[in-house]
Amino acid sequence: MIILNKVFYFNAAHQYGNSSMSEAENLAAFGKDVRVHGHNYELTVSVTGEVNPETGFIADLGHLKDVVNTRVVDIVDHSLIEKDIPWFEGKQPSTENMVVWIWDSIEKHLETCTLHRIRLQETPTIYTDYYGPNAK
Repeated sequence: MIILNKVFYFNAAHQYGNSSMSEAENLAAFGKDVRVHGHNYELTVSVTGEVNPETGFIADLGHLKDVVNTRVVDIVDHSLIEKDIPWFEGKQPSTENMVVWIWDSIEKHLETCTLHRIRLQETPTIYTDYYGPNAK
């Protein structure tokens, strides 16, 4: 299996909290992340597929970049995630939820390749991998 990885960057802010919890409970659960704060995210989109014998590629990179930029980066960049993106209403803007949103936003729009993994890195030491809803 050949896996092609394409990296994208965006900046966004978020705030953790649960309205059904007290201020003390939120602080205990989320620490200082109960305040609005931002990250410089690194998104790696990994695709797989058959190598086209005419081009030597498994994906049209122009198409892949267009799909990811249009359906993810242009929407989330410089946003307050849980306020500006309707999908996050009632959800924490965690990388765990973000990778699901990203997968759902791009998977059905890809041509000539199949989405293999979404990796979203929030800090130098924290990233989340998602292999789709059917992964084991």
